[in-house]
Formats: sequence, C-alpha cells, structure tokens
Amino acid sequence: MTYLAPSTSSLWSTERFGQGLGPSGNSQWQSPLAYMASIQILDDDSLLNVFYFCRPFLLGEDQDDEARLWGGKRQWVGEHWWCKLTHVCQRWRNVILCSPSYLGICQVCTYGTPVADMLAHSPPLPLVIDYFDECHGITTEDEDEIVLALKQRNRVRRVRLHMPVTNLQKLVMAIDEEYPSLEYLVIMHRTDDNSTTLIFPEAFQAPRLRHLLLIGFALPLGPRLLLTGMDLVTLCLFMDHPSTYFQPNTLLQWISFMPQLETLVIVFVFPVPNRDVERQLMYTPITSYITLPHLRWFVFQGVSAYLEAVVRRITAPRLEKLQIDFFNQLTFSISGLLQFINRIENLSFESAKFEFSKGQVYVEVYPRGETELYALSIAVGCWHHDWQVFSVAQISNRLSQMFSAVEHLTLEHEVHDWSSEEHSEVDRIEWRYFLSSFSNVKTLHIDDGQHGLVEELSRCLQSDDGELSFELLPELQELKYSGSYDTYAQAQTEALLSPFETSSITPVSSEEVGNDFYT
Repeated sequence: MTYLAPSTSSLWSTERFGQGLGPSGNSQWQSPLAYMASIQILDDDSLLNVFYFCRPFLLGEDQDDEARLWGGKRQWVGEHWWCKLTHVCQRWRNVILCSPSYLGICQVCTYGTPVADMLAHSPPLPLVIDYFDECHGITTEDEDEIVLALKQRNRVRRVRLHMPVTNLQKLVMAIDEEYPSLEYLVIMHRTDDNSTTLIFPEAFQAPRLRHLLLIGFALPLGPRLLLTGMDLVTLCLFMDHPSTYFQPNTLLQWISFMPQLETLVIVFVFPVPNRDVERQLMYTPITSYITLPHLRWFVFQGVSAYLEAVVRRITAPRLEKLQIDFFNQLTFSISGLLQFINRIENLSFESAKFEFSKGQVYVEVYPRGETELYALSIAVGCWHHDWQVFSVAQISNRLSQMFSAVEHLTLEHEVHDWSSEEHSEVDRIEWRYFLSSFSNVKTLHIDDGQHGLVEELSRCLQSDDGELSFELLPELQELKYSGSYDTYAQAQTEALLSPFETSSITPVSSEEVGNDFYT
C-alpha cells in the first residue's frame, strides 16, 4: 500500500542551469536547458488541468465494449496514479489533495491491502474495492479486509468482486443499507461454480449508481432497489441458474425507472421453454411503450419468446448496436423484433454476412456508409448444417422487410467435419426460402471453406428443367467466390459462374484461400 508521507523534495528550476562558467571558462556559455520552460511557471489551475488530462484509463475506456462491461481487463491499482505525483513537491501535493473530486482520486483496497492501516493513516478519500483476479485465491484475511472497507459506506465509490460463491455469500450480505457515493458495482462468481444462487440485499441503496453488473443473483424488486436504478447508465444481468429466472414483466418494470440507460445486457445461460413465456404473454397486453432515449447497446441471450416480450414494449430511438444470441429452437417468432428495429431512428441496412460454423450460425448486418461496426448481430446455437440453414431461413423471412434493403450479401462456410452425413444435406427449398428475402442484393460473395456451400447454392438456383436461374436475386450484378479451390470445388464454381459470362452480371473467383471480398 502506498501511503502519503510528507514531501521533502522540490523541482529544480531551469533558471539555475546555464548560470556561471562553461566548460572552457566562458561566462557566455549556456546550457540548452536554459531555453526550456519550467513547469513551475504554471499557476495552480493550469497545473491541475495538466494532472487531469494525464489521468490513465482506469475502467477499460481504451478497450472493447465487452471489456468495459467488467471495468476493463486491468486491475484497478492504476487508481494510485496520483500518489507518486504527491511526492514530487509540497505544491503538487497540495494541488492534488485539494481537488480530489475533480481528479477523481481514490484509495484502492485489493489483495494484500492492510485496510485498517490505510484508513488510519491516509486522507479520507473515496474507496475503490477491487478483488477481480480469477487466478488469485481469497483468504480469510482478504474477506475481513473487504468487509472492513465495505463498512465505510460514505466513502465507497467502486466495487468489483470476482470469487467463489462461498466467499461472495458472506461479502454480499455486508453490502446493505445506503451507499451514497457508490457509482460502480460488479459482482460475479467463478464460472465453474453456479450451484448456489446469491441473494441481493433488499435494504441496499445506491442513489448515484451508474454501472451495475451481476452474475448469478436472484433479484428482489423492492422499492429501494427500484429507486437505486434511476441513474443507471449500464445494466448487465447474467442468469446462470434456473432459480435466478425472472419474468419479462419484472425486467420491464425495473428498466422503466432507468431513463439514462445506455447499455442493457440480459443473458440467460439456461433455456426457458418458449411456450412458458408465450403463455405469460397471453395475459399481458401492451398498454404503453417504455422509451429508453439514450440506449445505445442492447445485448440479449435466451429464447425468442422472451426477447419478443421485452422488445415489443420498448422504444430505443438511438440504438446503435443490437446483439442477439438465441438458443437452438424449432421456430422463431420475432415479429416484435422487426417492429422494434423499425422504431430506431436513421437506421438503414446495406450489407449482411452469414457465417455457418461449428456449433452456431452467425449473422452480422451493417448500416449504410463506410463502417466496420455492425448494427445488428444474431447468433443461433446449433451444430448441424441443415438446422443452421433452416434457422436463418426462418429469421431472414421474418425480417424480410429489413433484409430487402441489403445490397451486399456474404455467405461464409467454415471448414469442419459434419457430425453425421444425414445432417449435411440441405433441402434446396430452405435455401430458396432464405434467398427470397434479399430481393435487392447486387453483390453476392461466397466464402467457402469447403466446396459444400457452392454445391448447395448451385442446386438451389437450378430451375425445374435443370438450368441455373437467378430470379430469386433479380438485382444481382456481381458474384464473388473465395475459399477452398481443389479440383472438385473448381468444377462446381465454374458451373455456378459460367451462366454469367453472357450476362450483365460479373463473375469473380479467387484461387487464394481466405481472400476477402467483403466490403
């Protein structure tokens, strides 16, 4: 732990350099340092602003979206960035310690921190509690230190705990009553231990809470907890045990109190039967929409019926990214999802990419303009190729109003062994059902890890008399191919591309495996 000892050092002034005789005794000689301005010429306000703009990234601001959910990949000991500066000189020390709120400086409680000594010998700064190293064990002494820090309710600003359930059960009970300064709360158990459900204290209040991530919690929705969410910007709930399940109306009730919400993540690790959710929907008619005017990112994992129950009641006009991960299911009822997307302002799609891989089929849809960031992604967890095509055929048909605007379509097929021969063949009707949703496609790119996808599309595009027909893609102008290029694949590709040689459509092929044509 770094303590603040009285400062005995001071900055050397550059005015002292260059005065006196030079190396040859020449009194006119001056060191180059004489022309450098000293930082000491800055007034206190300017110096304070220098410190402010030199603060490091502490919560993953320089990392990807997922890392920011956890508060970044780094430990929060970086919160001590200011400590060394206070030892430079007394003036710097005074400038920093007189503006703790502006600089956001805190004391950090983490592995090995003697919290009692820190509280006794350090300024009464806000506290950050960080025990998030998955490879680090939790000792009884660590538990005692955490509880002691949590008792400083008026000072706790951020809490991040990642440890076994047995440790969390004791510590979570200490997070009760009101925490007036708490802004950031992340609590998750180790991924290999979901045998016990954690109960969130009903007495907990945090009127300034802005970031909440919980894994494996059953959430009581008492009035105090509802009031806690009013200023939330980020809400992430991971349900990894059936006992943590809550109905869509419960979630809707909670987020209706969160007008500032920018990120919403709802993840069910276990599947809930669609029929159970649909039965609940029969008795919950839509009365009014919940508007989330600042929502930018929405992530959902679960069954389609649950998503339908939520999005049909929500309006998010400024949504920028929607990520959906469905469990394997027979049917997808997503009419409400289409209506939800249509309520997003200034959103139009130009490109779509479908990736058929081992274990799932994955869809990314990109908005108009030059961007590498998708606006919509949908994943369906299923192993067999025929089920993958069957699933995306349903989804694309349900969302055909949206996909009809797509101009560039990419189909990617990763190399992997089929689990059984009977599931490797896809009925051409399913492919035709799928392609019929893309009536405005001008560029079709096939990235085939093995020749199966080319062969399937060739069969799909054949008319009843055996001739290739592109009536399903009436606006098609260019067909591209990349991927495996053995003798058989070459023959199939040439057969697929040959009809274009006498048409206005441009065929393009590449012998380079993995050559990327997607733009």
